[in-house]
Amino acid sequence: MNSLLLILSKWRYFAPAWVFASLNIMAGTWVLYIPHVKKKLAIDDGQLGIALFCLSLGALVMIPMASTITKAAGLGKTTIMAITVYALAFLLPLIAPSYITLCMALFVTGLMLSLTDIAMNALVSEIEKEDEVHFMSASHGFFSLGGVLGAGIGSLVISKFEVPVVHMVFAAIGVIITNVLIAKVYISIRGGEREEEGEKKGFHLRLLKPLLGLTIIAFLIMGSEGAIEHWSKLYLQDIVKVTSEEMAGIGFVAFSATMTLGRFFGDAVSRRFGSLTIVIGGCLVGLLGFLSILNAQLVSSVVGFGLVGLGFSVIIPELFRLAGNAKGVSSAEGISFVAGFGYVGFLASPAILGFLADYGTLRLSFTSLLVATIIAMLISSFLKRKADGGRKEFGEKAI
Repeated sequence: MNSLLLILSKWRYFAPAWVFASLNIMAGTWVLYIPHVKKKLAIDDGQLGIALFCLSLGALVMIPMASTITKAAGLGKTTIMAITVYALAFLLPLIAPSYITLCMALFVTGLMLSLTDIAMNALVSEIEKEDEVHFMSASHGFFSLGGVLGAGIGSLVISKFEVPVVHMVFAAIGVIITNVLIAKVYISIRGGEREEEGEKKGFHLRLLKPLLGLTIIAFLIMGSEGAIEHWSKLYLQDIVKVTSEEMAGIGFVAFSATMTLGRFFGDAVSRRFGSLTIVIGGCLVGLLGFLSILNAQLVSSVVGFGLVGLGFSVIIPELFRLAGNAKGVSSAEGISFVAGFGYVGFLASPAILGFLADYGTLRLSFTSLLVATIIAMLISSFLKRKADGGRKEFGEKAI
């Protein structure tokens, strides 16, 4: 909670946190119109999955280029440029006249999504180093808050917009104006001046051995997050048979709301119980949530989405904390490696669920997320036993 108060106390901390929120405001607004795009272009779940994979592909293509861009322009300038272009890019999928142009539009959007994500995380990390403060977890809480604002407010006003792109234009204008107005507090930050020797080595597969367990968990959990963001509304419409446009978006709203609350309070909980214990507990709560979702009743499904959001809220920040304390790995290397593979899961999972839904139903797709959560919990338990047994791959304080 102290990190949230820190963000709210100074523009220097609030401004980059608002970029996190802005990223998901646009994504949360977009997911409301996925059923509309699917219907307009007369595509099935499998084709939609391929289109969403183009979003993932664009994001992956940007990853190796992002460091070059941030070094050339600086973290501050890259962040404000990326969030501006990203907001405008989300107009493209809604005006795409054909399936091919939809795929191309999502690819471009994925490029800017990835650049924004990398730049804003690096910016927060740099400010944390400069000021010797910690507000990364709360910044991720603002990301979840953005989902609540985008999908929540969007669900309430969606019936007011006869033309979907008009809704997205308003969201984009709001995101761009607010970020431009407050970007002056960070735009001059370049970053990289304090790189340690170990942090200059970049991405190496040698990191896979000490970080394998954390990497798999991040892939599975962030993959589930991405899947819920893109498929929760369709699940409520196709499986739960919700007919109201406003009510169909409530699952993602519940997921985002509980994730926001969990991340704002996560630091205090972690200090009391330890990171691996929190990850195991988060997986267990998420498991109960998916069981509730698969019950396929409106109330139980919405409660289930809320439980998954609450459980998953603490997992990713704790994985980053553990990666930063991994033995023989620098903080920057550990976090970048685990976050990178987690991000691959976040972007690839919507496409994978589309293929599963095309093969069976969305119920099968969400069952796969249940299985993924069980696997993540088992790996977490294994890592906890190793740590308790004295084979400490992670720093003492992170356990």
